[in-house]
Amino acid sequence: MSAPVNWLQQMQSALQTIPAGVRPRLLLHACCGPCSSAVLEQLRRTFDITVYYYNPNTWPEAEYRRRGQELARLLQQLPGEGTVDLAEDPYRPEEFYQAAAGLEAEPERGSRCTACYRLRLSRAAAYAAAHGFDWFCSTLSISPHKDAARLNAIGLELEKEYGVRWLPSDFKKKEGYKRSLELSREYGLYRQAYCGCEFSAKARGIDPENAALPPEEK
Repeated sequence: MSAPVNWLQQMQSALQTIPAGVRPRLLLHACCGPCSSAVLEQLRRTFDITVYYYNPNTWPEAEYRRRGQELARLLQQLPGEGTVDLAEDPYRPEEFYQAAAGLEAEPERGSRCTACYRLRLSRAAAYAAAHGFDWFCSTLSISPHKDAARLNAIGLELEKEYGVRWLPSDFKKKEGYKRSLELSREYGLYRQAYCGCEFSAKARGIDPENAALPPEEK
């Protein structure tokens, strides 16, 4: 059996291909402010970034809006090099339900999550290609609950399909996840107690009206 891919090492190798003094444009798909914080802190050293908020899986709409508002607030406050802009697609939850059709009973981290990854990354790749970005990536790999191997496999497939370079990542490594907790405390970010979708929340018995976690508890 082949050894698992070291996605952090893959990212470092990819970054080394960027010529000195050049700041490429990166489209960074983001699920929320807390997951974006440490990723942005790291990638702003190299890229001019547009954060792309496309998450039709997030339920209910009030939760989607709350996460988006916290992300926008973070971008206004987080210091760093280069520029960081924000782009948002309209909230269309039916796109997620179509992608998840037949997979509603799947456990979290199962094939429903794979379909969700593909939906969001496909839209990010298409947006990156349409708007002339050099690279695209996602904050999702910073979560210990997300499968970096699946995310990167999908990203590399989309790189070939859309002609925009995928930045490999496993942002949770080298205490990346820990750093996101520190920044969440520093900026007082709302941190949610479930991934986002209706199926995930209901499987955990979570009421979205009372779904925040203090930074130290997640």
